[in-house]
Amino acid sequence: MSAEQTPRALRHNIVIVGRRNAGKSSLLNAMTGQDISIVSAEAGTTTDAVQKAYELLPLGPVTFYDTAGLDDDSVLGQERIRSTRKTLFKADVAVFVIGEKGLDNFDKQIIADIRRMQIPLVVAFNKSDRKTPETADTAYCRDSNIACISVSATEGHGIDRLKELIIAAVPEEDKKPVSLLGGIVDAKDKVVLVTPIDSSAPKGRLILPQVQLLREILDMQAVAMVTQTNELAGTLAALKERPRIVITDSQAVLQVDKIVPQDVAMTTFSILFARLKGDLPILAEGSKTIDKLENGAKILIAEACSHHAQTDDIAKVKIPNWLQKYCGKKLEFDFCTGSDFPEDLEKYQLVIHCGACMLNRAEMNRRLKECVHRGVAITNYGLTISKTQGVLERVIKPFGL
Repeated sequence: MSAEQTPRALRHNIVIVGRRNAGKSSLLNAMTGQDISIVSAEAGTTTDAVQKAYELLPLGPVTFYDTAGLDDDSVLGQERIRSTRKTLFKADVAVFVIGEKGLDNFDKQIIADIRRMQIPLVVAFNKSDRKTPETADTAYCRDSNIACISVSATEGHGIDRLKELIIAAVPEEDKKPVSLLGGIVDAKDKVVLVTPIDSSAPKGRLILPQVQLLREILDMQAVAMVTQTNELAGTLAALKERPRIVITDSQAVLQVDKIVPQDVAMTTFSILFARLKGDLPILAEGSKTIDKLENGAKILIAEACSHHAQTDDIAKVKIPNWLQKYCGKKLEFDFCTGSDFPEDLEKYQLVIHCGACMLNRAEMNRRLKECVHRGVAITNYGLTISKTQGVLERVIKPFGL
């Protein structure tokens, strides 16, 4: 599978940042060997983040992001800077590009901000064909334990070594293959997937979580069976032996719970992705806050992908209705989609996040950490729905919770 074909959420994100005219776009072009970003002597040529899928071996598929200059003082400068910082939020590694002017206090503050976000960092002193980096600047990086290198995007000097530093900066635990079903399913086990086809299902295809799970089951040399809710009882009855686990769409969890024998493990797609992308114990603990919500409590519902909301939309209609019915309280809801994630999290009693199939692990974990840092409980769709339907304990039992 090529880098372009690999789902975005399974790629490492490499975000290139720095001042205007430091050579960020030239550096991206040099690393990919393609003219991805427009290069100009005029400062501020890059206004919105430019992304390029790339196979960075031996790490694997990545997405490079070229961003607007952090010193943009144009009319739209603050919006562009905000966009750059939002892109940083999803970074596995940040490459901070320094031009021939060298490091100053502004750059050091940016470095401090990146490190506060716990983003692995590589400093690239660009334009070495014009000027060698100052000894004081490289010493600053060395004393701060920051990997740095002198490069020339125009001459190609140091580009391969820069790639090596980027790969080395990715935490070892993030280089290991990730698994949705590791420790739960073994080869030859039977796995039943319950995938309701309703008005919200895409025409002619399965959704990404279902496809990824099917592929992993096949890779594990286990056996996958796909059925709908109204066919589940017949599917189970036709099996000579019981399945290792039944995995259902969260919206059908109550119906499936009534059909699947209690001695058969059961969970949801959303909870599996919570385990894959984030810290499931934190999200499970966050679901307990639902029992503590009072009248007027503010709740943020965060969805990583954007789509046209239908009359029975899961985020805007169903979850709010289920929550208010369960709590018997009048609650207030805010919504965010895509890369948007509010900075004023403290005003919320609870954040309910989607399964994050469109986010990589770094971005989801950064959102988790922001909530924990602000003292705001966070859970996800699958846990919330299971909680309000009274089956939470059953669907988290396969994970030892």
